[in-house]
Amino acid sequence: MIRVGIIGCGGIANAKHMPALAQLPDVEMVAFCDIKIERAQKALLEYGAAGARAYSNFHTLLAHENIDVIHVCTPNISHAVISIAALEAGKHVMCEKPMAKTSAEAQAMVDAAQRTGKKLTIGYQNRFRKDSRYLHQVCENGDLGEIYYAKAKAIRRRAVPTWGVFLDEEAQGGGPLIDIGTHALDLTLWMMGNYRPRYVVGNTYHKLSSMKDAANAWGPWDPEQFTVEDSAFGFITMEGGATIILESSWALNTLDIGEAKTALSGTKGGADMLDGLRINGEAYGATYEQRIQLGADGVDFYDATDDDPALLEAKAWIAAVRDDTPLVVTPQQALVVTQILEAIYQSAATGQPVYFS
Repeated sequence: MIRVGIIGCGGIANAKHMPALAQLPDVEMVAFCDIKIERAQKALLEYGAAGARAYSNFHTLLAHENIDVIHVCTPNISHAVISIAALEAGKHVMCEKPMAKTSAEAQAMVDAAQRTGKKLTIGYQNRFRKDSRYLHQVCENGDLGEIYYAKAKAIRRRAVPTWGVFLDEEAQGGGPLIDIGTHALDLTLWMMGNYRPRYVVGNTYHKLSSMKDAANAWGPWDPEQFTVEDSAFGFITMEGGATIILESSWALNTLDIGEAKTALSGTKGGADMLDGLRINGEAYGATYEQRIQLGADGVDFYDATDDDPALLEAKAWIAAVRDDTPLVVTPQQALVVTQILEAIYQSAATGQPVYFS
């Protein structure tokens, strides 16, 4: 039996991590921690195994619990400190995305995992969608050839999260770029199999965040609390010359929306997730477009089915802990995502390209 502790019992823990773990027969959740103890106690009542306990301090949990795995489901500002403490306490760690607020923190997490010999992964569940798995196989098989141009898309028209600390730059490190842009970039790098950025140019915008009583999926935001960008865009050049354009927004006047999507152009063919899953190419002197029918591809983690990405992510993660199977998301891959996101913010702040050594 794999014994799990949950640190952070808010939205993402309740929507994704705990419901998925609860479906695994060889897992029991035995410890729950949140700075608001009542949230930890509520999670314990719903998901806790016999004898499970609730905590308000993660150090106390790590010191007192005989557990194998920690899931870190807290705001971005505490991802690194909790993950490193858990690794050094001898626990394997699943940390929710993004890996960390800064690349230095993310690197420290990688170093801690290597130093302790414990497993560390990051919660990029979109890799487990049907369309993502199919397209990754296409890319791995070389069907697209050399992928030299890609678009990573995370565009919402009006869907600003108004709860928790999403609008707090200090707690989160940014807005839509670090929140949902991170998923689109992770998918794109994974498909390309390219984790070698050369330089980045980026822009961030605070154009709609000052609106009062704005139309929004979750109700109007408070302009005084909206300290992160409302949209951000990056131009990424990789070693070898490949180009990635990253688009992200929570609020943008556009009808061209889509979240956690990628479009790829290679020397043999192309593919995209922008209107279902499509493959395009040329054969016998003519171009073609193929629509791939996968059923409910792109279903997010709120729809718990056998193909639920959150459940598949949890299964793969627990298998890696129990059976030493390879991690689907390695900490080194997630580090590069964080480095690129940070470079976009830095470029936007300075007006200059950011080069990688």
